[in-house]
Amino acid sequence: MKKLILVYNPVSGDAFFKYRLDDMIEKFLHHHCVIIPFRTSKDNLVMLASLVGSIAADGVVVAGGDGTVSQVINILLQQNIDLPVGIIPSGTSNDFASHTGLGEDLDRYIAAIAQGAVMPVDVGKINGQYFLNVASAGLLTSVAHSVDSALKNILGKIAYYLKGLGELPHFRSLKMTIRADGRVIEEELFLFLILNSGTVGSIANLIPARIDDGKLDLLIVKQCGIPELMTLLISLLTSKNPAQHRSVIYLQARHIAIECSETVESDVDGELGPNLPLEITAVSGRLNIFCEQKPAG
Repeated sequence: MKKLILVYNPVSGDAFFKYRLDDMIEKFLHHHCVIIPFRTSKDNLVMLASLVGSIAADGVVVAGGDGTVSQVINILLQQNIDLPVGIIPSGTSNDFASHTGLGEDLDRYIAAIAQGAVMPVDVGKINGQYFLNVASAGLLTSVAHSVDSALKNILGKIAYYLKGLGELPHFRSLKMTIRADGRVIEEELFLFLILNSGTVGSIANLIPARIDDGKLDLLIVKQCGIPELMTLLISLLTSKNPAQHRSVIYLQARHIAIECSETVESDVDGELGPNLPLEITAVSGRLNIFCEQKPAG
């Protein structure tokens, strides 16, 4: 029988997953997988690496949102633990799982995990920290960190958007220098996104990113007037090819360096990240994920 560690965040999303735990254990047992539950709390994830080694686990399954998944992946990769990872989306933000279709049919996905179906995917690395889906700074980044967690759990991504709209009249641009595979961009900008997948903020197919091409996708929103910015944000929310907008710069790169004369915090997979300056690299095929079949991107 396979031994799998099931890492779950009891407060992710609607905080309902903990009530499904016994059902999850039963589903995995049906496919001859023994589950060892690991309940996350503020400081206990550092124990995960030693647990993996002590029980000779065959894989790790994470039930949570992008932030929880990112934390688990960092624990594993920083310790050079090369176990496949499964993702059961149950957070406020589940962008990477949505992009790959992981867990859409839970019974089928559990069967695939039991069979050991895996695929290698890229990850990003930002100032020594790994990320799976997105790193960003600027507009909406500070908003994400100021939204009350209870409101996030109730309203989901709508809470971010509502807060962001309220902040627009007070937001100012930031002068940044961005170097991407030799190209130098000096711009007053509102926001940049560095993406591994094409889904961010629950917006699917925002850009044509792939998770297995060895590259990261950079989307820069330049300074513009509020009416133009509103039009751009609407195109972002409706996935109407924002990369073609005149106030947007879009490119792909394997290495990106970003500087700013001001102190600016970043957001990494929905959690507070390092302050600028940033050094970001694509790490090709660094992580194996359990999958039903290889996603299109």
